[in-house]
Amino acid sequence: MSRRRLLRAIACWCIALSTLFFASPSFAIGGKLPSLDQPAPEFTLPTNTGDGEIALADLRGKWVILYFYPKDFTAGCTLEARRFQQDLPKYTAQNAQIIGVSADSVDSHAEFCDSEGLKFPLLADTTGKVSKAYGSWLGNLSVRHSFIIDPNGILRATFVKVNPAIHSTEVLSRLTELQATVF
Repeated sequence: MSRRRLLRAIACWCIALSTLFFASPSFAIGGKLPSLDQPAPEFTLPTNTGDGEIALADLRGKWVILYFYPKDFTAGCTLEARRFQQDLPKYTAQNAQIIGVSADSVDSHAEFCDSEGLKFPLLADTTGKVSKAYGSWLGNLSVRHSFIIDPNGILRATFVKVNPAIHSTEVLSRLTELQATVF
């Protein structure tokens, strides 16, 4: 292979890799993300709580922390849920509702909440419809993404590179910033 062809091949690979790793913020591993400062995609899903279903419209007037995660009872998902539970009083004090979403069943969510002492609802997106609407679906699992939705249903923040150990702290920090600037 000539030197020119080799350099061209390397340049093509560099462009491909940069597209993969430094893609537009509107795209993530799970697909196209909804646009910031626009209405968040509406949803209604079954929940493990006694309410039967939860719709985004039911939460108007509150900030919503909508987080997608792959699977109940796995190490990263359990850690992330525990951190949200640990910080739940801080979210409540800021008029925020935490909602977790995965492809697991309502029964699995109920067992997970009982096992971990979770006091916030988990929604069963068994078909992936809502996860897809939020660009958070890969194969047959939800991808670990989170979103902050304001009390009027407007998407204000997106998190796509989530570290379960510190994620709740990051979300709380961003929520505080948004509440100081948006309203």
